[in-house]
Amino acid sequence: MTRPVRGPELAELRAFCAAVDLGSLGRAARVLHVSQPALSKRLRVLETLAGSRLLDRSHRGVSPTPTGRRLYLAARRVLAEDEAVEQLIAGVLDDAVPARVAASPTMAESVLPQLLVDFEGRHERHLSVELTIVRSAMVWDMVREGRVDLGLAAVDPSLQDAGSLTQIPICDDEIVVVAPQDHPWAAAQEIDLDEFVSTPIIMRDPGADSRRTVDAVLRPLGLSLSPPLAEIGNTAAAKDAALHEGAPLLLSRLTMGAADERLLVRQVAGLRFPRSFVLLYGTEEGLSPMGRALVEHLRMSVSGEGKVGPGDAVDSKA
Repeated sequence: MTRPVRGPELAELRAFCAAVDLGSLGRAARVLHVSQPALSKRLRVLETLAGSRLLDRSHRGVSPTPTGRRLYLAARRVLAEDEAVEQLIAGVLDDAVPARVAASPTMAESVLPQLLVDFEGRHERHLSVELTIVRSAMVWDMVREGRVDLGLAAVDPSLQDAGSLTQIPICDDEIVVVAPQDHPWAAAQEIDLDEFVSTPIIMRDPGADSRRTVDAVLRPLGLSLSPPLAEIGNTAAAKDAALHEGAPLLLSRLTMGAADERLLVRQVAGLRFPRSFVLLYGTEEGLSPMGRALVEHLRMSVSGEGKVGPGDAVDSKA
């Protein structure tokens, strides 16, 4: 048997199947977004390759010939396989798209790394994350505006439209006073309130949530912190400055670990400065497959005994 010069192209098979399905060359051309002459040319080429007429044409439209019906069944199988391959490729490409994540410095430094390591250990695919580290207030804005897929930020009670975002509790935290071993506060179990508010200490930058948390507790008491001894945006740099200057600083309990043995965690008498962190996103339908996988992993990681808390993060060295 003589073989055709080439096999049929997918565009020709699509034109033929559309014509059979719709019974009209005009409607098939519109569905495929091509001109009717272009569609007719594809069908003529296909009939030439087949060496037989495939469609009966009349004023009522078109219908397949016996040869056309056999080809239609085979062509449908080929097109279905092609669609399956396209969907598979699209899924692979979607999985390759990084999950865009914005995280507060505390989350980025103290919680997120272990969560990502756990994800890698429990999943076959590599997790690709595009991480932006900004203060919590900006994380909320970035998620709300769609600039990132997910956010890890401190809860902000002042937000009026927080309900527009999905929130999953991640962990509890507390802002504490950290004093070098040679500072007088290191010998005290608790720090006197008046002494606390009157002593210049090292703090994070003015926009940091740790400052907002402390101010929110002091304000109803008619109190405020003294001007800071220094304002430092980076946690590690703040710790180094405290040790170098022999000065106390305000810090998240979550950021304190075993390596900080020369710094002691202390609390203010009669006061606590608690806060909570949440995972933020719009809707799961709007997330990429990578984003949805990360949400599910975080949800499972923080449920039950997997939830991170300040007591798990640090020994207070009392």
